Amino acid sequence: MKLVESKAEKVTETSDIRKSVPWLYFVIFFSVLNESVFNVATPSIAKQFALDAAGVSWVVTIFFIVFGMGMVIFGKLSDMYSIKKLITIGIALYSLGSILGFALQSWYPAVILSRAMQGAGGSAIPALVFALVARFFTSDERGKLFGVITSTASFAVGIGPVLGGYIAGTFNWAYLFLIPLPVLVAIPFFQKLLPTEQRRAGRLDVIGALLLGIVVSMLILFTTEARWLYLCTAFITLVFFIVHIRRAKEPFVDPALFANPLYRSGLVIGFLIFGTVMSVMFVIPLMLHNMYDLSADKIGLIMFPGAISAVVFGRVAGHMTVRLGSHFVVYLGLALIALSLLLQSSTIGLWVWYIGVALIMMYIGFSFLQTALAESVTQILPVHQIGVGMGFYNMTSTISGAVVTALVAKAMEQKLFAFPLHPLISDSDAYLYGNLLLTVCFVVVPVALFYFFSFGKKVPQSINEPT
Repeated sequence: MKLVESKAEKVTETSDIRKSVPWLYFVIFFSVLNESVFNVATPSIAKQFALDAAGVSWVVTIFFIVFGMGMVIFGKLSDMYSIKKLITIGIALYSLGSILGFALQSWYPAVILSRAMQGAGGSAIPALVFALVARFFTSDERGKLFGVITSTASFAVGIGPVLGGYIAGTFNWAYLFLIPLPVLVAIPFFQKLLPTEQRRAGRLDVIGALLLGIVVSMLILFTTEARWLYLCTAFITLVFFIVHIRRAKEPFVDPALFANPLYRSGLVIGFLIFGTVMSVMFVIPLMLHNMYDLSADKIGLIMFPGAISAVVFGRVAGHMTVRLGSHFVVYLGLALIALSLLLQSSTIGLWVWYIGVALIMMYIGFSFLQTALAESVTQILPVHQIGVGMGFYNMTSTISGAVVTALVAKAMEQKLFAFPLHPLISDSDAYLYGNLLLTVCFVVVPVALFYFFSFGKKVPQSINEPT
């Protein structure tokens, strides 16, 4: 009798988890949206507080630092505590940071603190959503869910600057703090639908988390301010971090995680591709303004179809991953990204909608790649490493966006690519952008080869299917 009741409870629990899926998409959108929504408002913030570029960059930088670190921390905590409890805490902290930022908008230190709180709370959402999908859904279901999740995230990243520019221009930049507040609506649904898990006992390695946080912070500061002291500090702290996690009884990141060669490869590929796409998202608005003299709203119009296409084709990517396997979808995504970058670099100065069509291809390719790569990574992680493993994977991808974009910004500032190279470009004003896009296009080729030699053979049967 008890066995029958237990099975019935499990069926009910599984049904409730599936009912929570639309809310997962909802909160993912608002968490990722904040990664890019403040970018267009930095000139207004700098003017209000009389800040230079380095000073106002902290509005964006502090969010990336805390958001990246938070994904690892919440991923680690999800291996020890109930996802339902953790995601409620994350949403509450995210919303509190938003309210404080709006209320204390006239005091710059409070603005920075509020952005840090937003990053800490917002980071819980992608970290816990990925852990929940990997833990409670089958391999076939994961492919479809990752497709919609990654396309929703891509759409949020793409629409962020457009929405941010409209709100900041129509009202005031401080209203951007209020954008995440709709996520509060999801709390009662998660409380009702998500299971109260009994996870294994454990404790958070605070020292390990602090050391990794310093490494990430110093690395981002080095790429934004180019001070060698930051890089040296990052390297020394990384050595201490490695020594610490080898000696700690319950390390923040299990060293065995990095002993998995496929996982290491997934981190490298995620870093390179996410950094490439995010840097292109940084370059394109500048190029459209300088080469075509477009205003912010018209730039948003050019980029908007690509962002929408990510949502539409994300579901397609999920189904293709299930039917054709993650390898095929990864290669297709890489091919679309490479072709898009090649077309963008070759059509600068021509009809502007050539760029818009090429961007659609890039968004679609990025959705395909994110979906299939996430599935490849989850398949090779054991259950007890899914939380921290996917958290670290997401952190690496997120941090790469800040690092690679900063490097590209430095290259543009120094005009390192402003020379005749691209055979199809004769306009000297277009050299910088055409050569830069062509260069990042060439990054995709070694990434494809690296994936082939790492994952090219059949990935082992998933070792984390729900029981």
